[in-house]
Amino acid sequence: MKQVAVIILNWNGAKLLRRYLPTVIAGTDDAIADIIVADNGSTDDSVQLLREEFPEIRVLKLDKNHGFAQGYNLAIGQTMYPYTVLLNSDVRTPQGWLNPLLEYMEANPGVGAVMPKLLHDREDGKEMFEYAGAAGGYIDCHGYPYCRGRVFEYVEDDHGQYDDGPKSVFWATGACLMVRSQLYQDVGGLDKDFFAHMEEIDLCWRIRLAGSDLMMVPSSHVYHLGGGSLPQGNPRKTYLNFRNNLLLLHKNLPRNEGKRMLFIRRLMDTLALGMAIAKLHFGDAKAILRAHRDYRRMRSRYTSQPAVNLLKQLPEERVNIITAHYLCGVKRFTQLNIKN
Repeated sequence: MKQVAVIILNWNGAKLLRRYLPTVIAGTDDAIADIIVADNGSTDDSVQLLREEFPEIRVLKLDKNHGFAQGYNLAIGQTMYPYTVLLNSDVRTPQGWLNPLLEYMEANPGVGAVMPKLLHDREDGKEMFEYAGAAGGYIDCHGYPYCRGRVFEYVEDDHGQYDDGPKSVFWATGACLMVRSQLYQDVGGLDKDFFAHMEEIDLCWRIRLAGSDLMMVPSSHVYHLGGGSLPQGNPRKTYLNFRNNLLLLHKNLPRNEGKRMLFIRRLMDTLALGMAIAKLHFGDAKAILRAHRDYRRMRSRYTSQPAVNLLKQLPEERVNIITAHYLCGVKRFTQLNIKN
């Protein structure tokens, strides 16, 4: 068995596979990795395309669309290489992208997962970070995710400003995430109840609770198209982000601290609801209301909260990103002037 399984989860993505899979095949060192496509019950010609145009690729056929989270759980359970890379179907990989990630994991057994720099796959070739993970993610003091290279909708150009060696991050992007497969299983994998969105943040939080670190390794980079499943502004995406953010905090914070943070977050979400109505974004407003309703229904599934609040351990978690962004005009991570 090779050391790494690069698993691409596909659902009705024949067009993306035709565009991006050749780059993964060309850029991946086949001495260390097998490329596997797990098909999530596609109804298009994805499986036929793979068999006819990419016969060298192993295909795992799942019976239906299980969502991002459970789709990967099922695929990893059937493969169990020492390391697994969760790779989106809309990611372009340059030559040698995987080697620095594997080398870092092999040299650092205390690291549970790593990510490369995530850049936007643009037709104009501009080197710009991609929204879904940029140069590594954090969670602020009120539970809002943000990244080195991306603060809310503001995404930076990549000028090498985050190439200062491997960096400890709180969460790593699910668009390209390399994890120790046994650790993935030990912490429970991705939460299938999340279905999609923020499920990788939840996984990373549990990896940290298990005592392992997460790193961004800038000597590796990939290019992510983004929005392949749900584009920004889609009410379904709004619903999943709001609901899953609440679930994320409820299940991973100590009970009393979680209650306090969730009280504040629900007040902030009420403001977000008002802003959506003021902008006549009624689809988003309905999505926020439904997200809170379903959060109240689903939270009883999580009855065992941790004893430690990891959001107090990294300096990046002391940031109030709402105040910094909306009141102080911060648009770039470097403007936060974070000190240890």
